[in-house]
Amino acid sequence: QDQPVESGGGSVEVGGSLTLSCRTSGGMHGNMVGWFRQASGKGREGVAAISPSGKRIYYADSVKDRFTISQDVADAKTRNTVYLEMIGLTPEDGAVYYCAEGYIRFGTAWDSPGNWDSWGQGTRVTVSS
Repeated sequence: QDQPVESGGGSVEVGGSLTLSCRTSGGMHGNMVGWFRQASGKGREGVAAISPSGKRIYYADSVKDRFTISQDVADAKTRNTVYLEMIGLTPEDGAVYYCAEGYIRFGTAWDSPGNWDSWGQGTRVTVSS
């Protein structure tokens, strides 16, 4: 597996919740895993990211207090799955969500898509009112 693989997307009503999963490639030890999203007609934006140790966690202001990123860690080198728990969904959260892996140095803009190395195919989240 050379790329991360997302799952868990679907359709929910406003105020609903979903948990996305990202099965990491397993070959990029030491890299951060991030979630991005891209709504129709808009650019790709960073949603959340987590370091292998879990000591570095970032969120976009628009999702703080509603989204939680977490990971299953056997150890920092072999973590398998990174989750994005989303609650209180709004229509503005509707997008294709992508998982990404990359070596993000401290101080580097984690939310810049160009700084990430490997991308999944995406999973669609639709929020209806």
